[in-house]
Amino acid sequence: MDNTNLARISIKDIIMIMIGTGFYGWSLININITNQLAEGGLSGITLILLALFNWNPAYTNLILNIPLLIIGYRVLGRRSLIYTIWGIISLSFWLYVWQKFPMPPALHHDMLIAGLLAGIMSGIGLGVVFRFGGTSGGTDVIARIMEQKLGIQIGRTMFALDAVVLLMSLIYIDVIHMMYTLIASFVFAQVVGLTQQGAYTARSFMIFTDYPEEISHAIMHELERGTSLLKSEGGYSHREQRVVYAVVDPSEVSTVQHIIQEIDPKAFVSIFTAQEQLGEGFSYLRPKKKFFFF
Repeated sequence: MDNTNLARISIKDIIMIMIGTGFYGWSLININITNQLAEGGLSGITLILLALFNWNPAYTNLILNIPLLIIGYRVLGRRSLIYTIWGIISLSFWLYVWQKFPMPPALHHDMLIAGLLAGIMSGIGLGVVFRFGGTSGGTDVIARIMEQKLGIQIGRTMFALDAVVLLMSLIYIDVIHMMYTLIASFVFAQVVGLTQQGAYTARSFMIFTDYPEEISHAIMHELERGTSLLKSEGGYSHREQRVVYAVVDPSEVSTVQHIIQEIDPKAFVSIFTAQEQLGEGFSYLRPKKKFFFF
């Protein structure tokens, strides 16, 4: 392995992947197994093998990941492979530890709370793993490939893949427990997306107006946000004009709307949700990576 690949390995990433798999492993052992909830993906297969043959998931997780590691190496490259191997080893370690030192929460046989908590804890755990460039192996590898190659959010891909394994889980759980498992899977997908991408979403404005300079200056003056004046041409009239583009915090949307209303009530405005913002005015105000999604 060359030095350029080694230089990209971050100790911070390694530590956070370890923490993330700890959350996920805790949820599997102390919530899913304790409350007879199934799980999607390869982890779900390990639970099926546990129920049918009493095979320890700490070991089956390692064994079943071998063919997926080969795929991961070919598609994700050496650095991602190292992180994935570390994620798999970390998860197996935590599965072993939590079995030796179980800490199930007192849920008083409330299956709804169990399902919600399973989704939240698992989602936070794997969300942290993904956020810092790792996976825990299994279908996580496939989901990450889909994100890199097709731009499909990891949580959505995993939700679809989980459905197949969940149907197989009907071998050892009943329909009632499956319904609570589906609740957990839905919550899991949402939490993974929030944790992995960040809950902060800005709003971008495209303002078509006859007073672009005035609106641009007002936004910069009142909100201290940068703006851009884009050249455009009307599709019907072929008239050239400038469009104001600005990205603001969600709490500032009403202020921008008020500015537009005051200067040009006839302006045509499109507002979009911006999932991620990089650069001065947004990313420099907060660390690039945080533990969860705040």
